[in-house]
Amino acid sequence: MAHDALTQQAEGAGTVWRSWPVALRILVVYVVARLATTAIMLAVAANSPVDSRFGADPDLADYVLGWDAQWYWTVAFSGYPSELPLDEAGTATENAWAFMPVYAHLANILGFGTWGVGALIVSLLGGYVACLALHALLRRRIGEGAATWAVVLFANAPLAALFQVGYAEALFLAFLMCALLALSARRWWWLYLLIPLMGYTRPGVLAFALLLGLYGIFRWFRRRDDPLPAREVIHIVVLGALAVAVGFSWQLFAALATGVPDAYLETELAWRRGWIPGIEAFVPFEGWIRAAPFWFSLWGLPEWLGIVALVVLVLGAAAALFSAPARRLGPEVRLWSASYILYLLAVFFPQSSTFRLLVPLSPLWGAAPRSRVGRGLALVLCLAGQWWWIATMYGSGNTYWQVP
Repeated sequence: MAHDALTQQAEGAGTVWRSWPVALRILVVYVVARLATTAIMLAVAANSPVDSRFGADPDLADYVLGWDAQWYWTVAFSGYPSELPLDEAGTATENAWAFMPVYAHLANILGFGTWGVGALIVSLLGGYVACLALHALLRRRIGEGAATWAVVLFANAPLAALFQVGYAEALFLAFLMCALLALSARRWWWLYLLIPLMGYTRPGVLAFALLLGLYGIFRWFRRRDDPLPAREVIHIVVLGALAVAVGFSWQLFAALATGVPDAYLETELAWRRGWIPGIEAFVPFEGWIRAAPFWFSLWGLPEWLGIVALVVLVLGAAAALFSAPARRLGPEVRLWSASYILYLLAVFFPQSSTFRLLVPLSPLWGAAPRSRVGRGLALVLCLAGQWWWIATMYGSGNTYWQVP
């Protein structure tokens, strides 16, 4: 009798929950997730050691304005240097050209001059919009329940603190999820707006250009089953060209402003040279190839083992995209994931920020386990990952690898 009563109550609660508008359901999930993250932040701050980056007893505002948030604040109030800063050896040093303007200035506008407040608002709103768009993107492929659970895991992911600190990731995710949704629905005109917004929020729009190229090839080979009219071909080609133009335009802007042709690439290499000195120029894919033996030697392991690990990692990522759970997500998500992984391999030097750089692969949360046990375990691991990341990067952050 008691079991039957509990079952009826659960069914009744489920009926009420499903009767709510999608936006409200996602909002409830998102707010609960943000409360959980806030609780973790407060607990970490209360136990912050004296030698941590933020000192003993930091408050939430310290975390919101920590790390790269300072660079975005600099962009909002000081703009970009007209003279590329150099060290004594004549090599570019870290500077604001590595950070795009949309997030920085939008935070300033919404904060009415109080940049930290605006940054928090933009990140919170960006995260919510990203959750809504992710749900809409996945619901068409994996159903309402699985899409909602993907949002639960996304909102509580190990790096979910990015939804409430002064980083551009949440805003970029909002634009990205909306762009993938527009692509899957073939709402081409939205992409003409979203691609520049993505491109000037944070690096990564060149991966979207590759996605459009692969998507065009995919549609071409499937044109008998899924007709590809000329107008769609035109949109795909023009949008791909737009994404390429936006992706490379920032290098042009930096060059024109500073008079240094490779100012942007030199700025990005300033961070890489902090790990491996002596890098003379940017070479695609070199970052991972040099990082693999570097990290393994640092850990006291043979350098060749690092190369083996890199090969296994790449092959494993490729195999994962061909798995049944990933195939259910649709071609747009899989092609984006492949494009973005290739982009990271081409341009990035893997270090502690690698975790943050992987966040744009969040549509893959749709491939999470579907059983109750699997979902519950995934959520527990997400929250544990949050605790570890916040405690390591914010609660401590006092050594070379503790950089978010």
